[in-house]
Amino acid sequence: MPAAVVFFAGRDGQILAGASGLPEPMQTDRLLQHPGTATSMITTRGEPVVTADARRDPALRDSYLVREMNLVALAGYPVFDLRGRAVGALCAVSDAPREWSVDDLDSLADLAASCTAELRLRAERERARRIQETAVRANRRSRFLLSLSEAFANANTLDQVEEVIVEVGTAGIGARFCALAVADADGRGITYRSLVHAEPQFPQRLRQARLDDDRPLSVAARTGRPLFFRTAEEMYASFPHMREHCNPDIEARAFLPVVTAGAVVAVVVLAWERDRGPDKDSYALQTGLAHYTGHALERARLLEERRESAKTLQRAMLSRLPEVPHLDMAATYSPATHADQIGGDWYDAVAVDDDTTMLMIGDVTGHDMRAAAKMGQLRSLLRAFAWSHDESPSALLSLLDKANSGLGLLASGTAVVARLEKVRGAYQLTWSTAGHPPPLVLRQDGTVERLSVLPDMMLGVRPTTKRGDHTTTLHPGDTLLLYTDGLAEQRCSTPDQWLDRLQKTFGMLGDTATAALPVTLVRRLASGDQRDDVAVLAVRVRATAPSGPPSLGRPATAERKLAPSLLDVGPARIWVDDVLESCGVPMPLRRTVMLLTSEVLTNAVDHGQAPFTATVEVDLERLRVGVRDSSTVQPELRDPAVTEFGGRGVQFLERLASRWGVDSHGGGTEGGPTGRHGAARARRRAGKTVWFELDLAGG
Repeated sequence: MPAAVVFFAGRDGQILAGASGLPEPMQTDRLLQHPGTATSMITTRGEPVVTADARRDPALRDSYLVREMNLVALAGYPVFDLRGRAVGALCAVSDAPREWSVDDLDSLADLAASCTAELRLRAERERARRIQETAVRANRRSRFLLSLSEAFANANTLDQVEEVIVEVGTAGIGARFCALAVADADGRGITYRSLVHAEPQFPQRLRQARLDDDRPLSVAARTGRPLFFRTAEEMYASFPHMREHCNPDIEARAFLPVVTAGAVVAVVVLAWERDRGPDKDSYALQTGLAHYTGHALERARLLEERRESAKTLQRAMLSRLPEVPHLDMAATYSPATHADQIGGDWYDAVAVDDDTTMLMIGDVTGHDMRAAAKMGQLRSLLRAFAWSHDESPSALLSLLDKANSGLGLLASGTAVVARLEKVRGAYQLTWSTAGHPPPLVLRQDGTVERLSVLPDMMLGVRPTTKRGDHTTTLHPGDTLLLYTDGLAEQRCSTPDQWLDRLQKTFGMLGDTATAALPVTLVRRLASGDQRDDVAVLAVRVRATAPSGPPSLGRPATAERKLAPSLLDVGPARIWVDDVLESCGVPMPLRRTVMLLTSEVLTNAVDHGQAPFTATVEVDLERLRVGVRDSSTVQPELRDPAVTEFGGRGVQFLERLASRWGVDSHGGGTEGGPTGRHGAARARRRAGKTVWFELDLAGG
């Protein structure tokens, strides 16, 4: 037996998996490429082929084995796969006639059976490996899709959606850079949300693209079909002009259109620094990212529309504050960050007459549309009662509580009603509280008074409960603060703690304009993860000219000492505005006065010497503001360089004031006047007054 072979049928011939004694090059190449050989008969028939002399067998004598290889005797047994198909054979051949014994044939049959068993075992192992790989890939896809679902679950804004895309694209898919481009509202273009996470050196001018541009981003958005580029050269082959714009260190790219309701609303762009060939797994992961992005963008859009509708409703229910002479009022409403931008907190003010103003603030339980609806009804009722009933705050709260029950509103919550009445240059404050946090008063001297009293029953519990009133006095410069409990309570554990924090913060804002006070308090105390909505109402009693408003032949005058500190500039500026308001100076002109007043006050404190005094004089034709100090240094009109921090205050005076100048105080005079209308300089000066004037309309 000179040769033995185990072969399997292949595409290019018969592969010799095992061979011994074959001639070269067959022994080395292990490939038999001649069709119609004797061995192919075994796989075709699926049964053994045994012959002592193939030259005498009509079916074999012209075969390649006999004619070319001079092999005569043949005994071959088929090898079967898992399906029972003959896919190969075990053969013994000889170059001389041979009678195969029973033992020979039994041995060959056993060996062929062993080959069949081994082949089937390997096939089972391969099948098990493929099943395991498929299961692993499926599990990985499932876990990835689950992570996508979880990651996008809390993405409620476009910014949050983009953050999730970057996180998932880099950590989950392995991209180096990620970006989100969103379709423009007009449907004619698409714009990258930001380039922070896009590939480096991406030109800012390419942030926006038209849908008909010859760019991969535009093509993906226009056609709705994803684009995958294994290398940069592959992309440049289709878009050659992109070579000059793209980062040379980036290779693979993917442009994944995000489709919702049949329209492309965005494109997710992924980039890798290495070649990345396409495969089913990565394709599935990337298209899954685009799919979930579509759902997240749709949800974000709906939530944004819902928030805008809620804010519009909230603004409609919070009435505009009235303009009341000698009172400076401001308010704000800030919704909880995790709610619908709407809730049950509210504020209101009603000017009953020139001397009486009603102030209200409340907190209806809840942070949703239902709470807002009940709040709107209660607010409207209380507003109507305050306008039509000349009653005390406690009586108005009792009316509201009874109406709440009698009309079936059944709302629960807290509230404060306050009545401000002008009396002899001050205001009497009368208030009543229905379970609400106590009002605060920032006195002119900087102290904060907590109007703590035993609160009456909250609204919606017992309509017949008795309610009481409490009184105090607000003097010019005092500020009343009404607020809801969301302003600071989430920061601390007990009411006393958050009230102490609020009281301290309020006291630090004495130089803050009333218009900015509510918003400033919210930013300092309730910004960030705001768990409750907040309403704040601030009312400051304006200072007035002691001499009263100006009249024919008698100007209004006022004077205020200024502390030698920049911290007193803000309160002094507010005092000037109050005096001008009490004299009937219109707001547009007061804005200019405030700018110039800030300059002369700051210049005096920065460059002058104490003591400092601010003066205001208003007649029927013009107003005059002056600041006196003890310094001999006088301001100069100059043209400062762009890099200089100061030196522009006098320029403001020169350009905006009707007149301005410097009056010197003390001994004799020398030199010319300072400013356009200034007095002569003194030889031995005890101080100076820097002043400016503005003409009144019609003066």
